[in-house]
Amino acid sequence: MINHGGTEMGQGLHTKICQVVARELGLDLDSVRISATRTDKVPNTSPTAASSGADLNGMAARDAASKLRERLFEFAAGHFEGGLDREGMRLEHGMLIAGIGESERRIPWGELVQTAYLNRVSLSEKGFYATPLIHYNRAKGQGRPFYYYAFGAAVAEVSLDTLSGEYLVDRVDVLHDVGNSLNPAIDIGQVEGGFIQGMGWLTSEELKWNAKGVLVSDGPATYKTPTYGDLPKVFNVDLLEGHPNSMASLYRSKAVGEPPFMLGMCVWSALRDALASLADYRVSPHLDTPATPERVMLAANAIRNKAL
Repeated sequence: MINHGGTEMGQGLHTKICQVVARELGLDLDSVRISATRTDKVPNTSPTAASSGADLNGMAARDAASKLRERLFEFAAGHFEGGLDREGMRLEHGMLIAGIGESERRIPWGELVQTAYLNRVSLSEKGFYATPLIHYNRAKGQGRPFYYYAFGAAVAEVSLDTLSGEYLVDRVDVLHDVGNSLNPAIDIGQVEGGFIQGMGWLTSEELKWNAKGVLVSDGPATYKTPTYGDLPKVFNVDLLEGHPNSMASLYRSKAVGEPPFMLGMCVWSALRDALASLADYRVSPHLDTPATPERVMLAANAIRNKAL
């Protein structure tokens, strides 16, 4: 049973934390559970923001699990009949395994923890993690505000009607760097979601105020977020393989949720490129963001007039 300081909001954080603890204790994922995030259990938590949830809470969970594992190893080495070889002791597939070859002994997880409990060995542990090396002096504008960087590349193809300004995103190809992925299925979903959110930010999410300065684009009827219907007809997302994080992050993984957001810029760039074709690429289009159909239409008209 795990409790950590991260907030699950659909990004798969709880699943990743369970995977971390299962890996450290050699258990099946079904044997690990998460309890609700509560500040009476983990007080003074860091915000679940900036895609740091898995980095911070995963490392803290790993810290706690490794301490518990070592405690169980020390107990088992001195308790079980005949003694167990402490060197090379490991937890795998729900078993404590000690020794090799004919001298190998296997003790089921349930037997191990029950025996430890009856011998008054603590079976709970807490862990903590603080991201190392980061520091920043705002007054001087100097320091290292980030532990590492994530990278990505995206290409978009669009079709647009130069008379009405309407357009479609026909295809998007994304390659994103997540280091050694903790969960490729979750990470691909996060890249897809981050990209679409970034695309909406740059193409449809327009803020409007009335003459009194009151925000009028304050709901889904007037503030146009991207929907399922705005997905590219062809949407290919791949994770960069063979490039683990150079910094000592959780299993050499990298944050995933927010970095792909900026890749949505390729859709805006593709729209500008399509508009530039109206003047044989001799004119650099002026296209403000968000690139709504109205702005695309005005930009097309401006290019035609300039070309004349």
